[in-house]
Amino acid sequence: MKPKIRIKGFNDAWEYSYLYNCLDISTEVNKENKYGKDEVLSVSDDFGVVNQIKHLGRSYAGKSVSGYKILLPGQIVYTKSPLRDKPFGIIKENNYQAGIVSVLYAVYNVKEGIFSKYIQRYFEPKQRINKYLIPLVNKGAKNTMNISDEMSLNGKITKPVTICEQQAICSYFDKVDELISTASSRLASLKQVKEASLQAMFPQKGETVPKIRFKGFEGEWEEILLGSLFSERVENDVTAEMLSVTMHDGIIKANENGRYDNSNSDRSNYKLVLKDDIAYNTMRMWQGASGCSPYSRGIVSPAYTVITPNVGVCSVFFAFYFKTNGLINKFRLNSQGLTKDTWNLKYPAFSSISVLYPTNVLEQQRIASYFTSLDKQIALQMQRLEKLKQIKAACLDKMFV
Repeated sequence: MKPKIRIKGFNDAWEYSYLYNCLDISTEVNKENKYGKDEVLSVSDDFGVVNQIKHLGRSYAGKSVSGYKILLPGQIVYTKSPLRDKPFGIIKENNYQAGIVSVLYAVYNVKEGIFSKYIQRYFEPKQRINKYLIPLVNKGAKNTMNISDEMSLNGKITKPVTICEQQAICSYFDKVDELISTASSRLASLKQVKEASLQAMFPQKGETVPKIRFKGFEGEWEEILLGSLFSERVENDVTAEMLSVTMHDGIIKANENGRYDNSNSDRSNYKLVLKDDIAYNTMRMWQGASGCSPYSRGIVSPAYTVITPNVGVCSVFFAFYFKTNGLINKFRLNSQGLTKDTWNLKYPAFSSISVLYPTNVLEQQRIASYFTSLDKQIALQMQRLEKLKQIKAACLDKMFV
């Protein structure tokens, strides 16, 4: 019995083992109040063992924590709390600091010959931990986990015979996690840069010029009605490809990634969209649901309003401008609706909104180019992060039996 992918240098067959041969129950409790409420730990599927206050914002411990179980670094904890993808709970190693956990958790010591993090890695995929726990757990009322600390050890796992191979496997995944963390941080930084740029490169309330401006451009931005910059497009072309508008991706093909299937839709009242037209969701414009079309021709559903730029207007510039908080607030104020979650910004109301804009189309284009480049970097970083997660998921499957 061997995994499909192996760390170089290891060739021994793996073995089945009952979990009680790998772990034993820890009975140490906080009876002398060595640990206080600020040292209560929580267990997260994404972050592992964490301080409850830091993770959740406050302590959920009762008046006394003397009955809580002590959880030391290197020990294993089973939460018995249902999650959406892991309805029978999660199993993690404590790679944090010493503290205490609720009596609802099970705490285990690792036996000789077992690398503690291997247990966590083994149970990381949802399909593996669910398969392990399903025969052992009886769900009670309100989704309570009817399983004792002893019973949760009665299933079998597979493992390398040597602790060295267990450690090598975990070392590999530690490196992958580090790459994922770096990519996530880079993505978060790029998104923060974009958010800050949207505020700094467009005038805020009471300003006539932005705080940050490209060299070579001067003078105040001019106030003008959007109706003087854009006209509504109402033509139709039932043969054109179906498009859709998302808040994050702008205008995309409607069947992209299998998101929509409009092959049987009646398109007689759908609206034509040409390249550089802006389409926005009439009911969600105030949430940023708009985009500039990169496609030469397409159509969108009647739920969208389509506007086409007049001469001297860079529509890509305005597509980013429409994402700023100042304009989003104006869109909401000029929308009509029956409830706080139902708004409607049709073209007449849209056209009456005043904005400040640089009359020099070269400045519009320079700002548009900057944000377009930033979006490409964000998209590439998202792809890199997704690829790393896919690699990790595949290896969690193929590097274990």
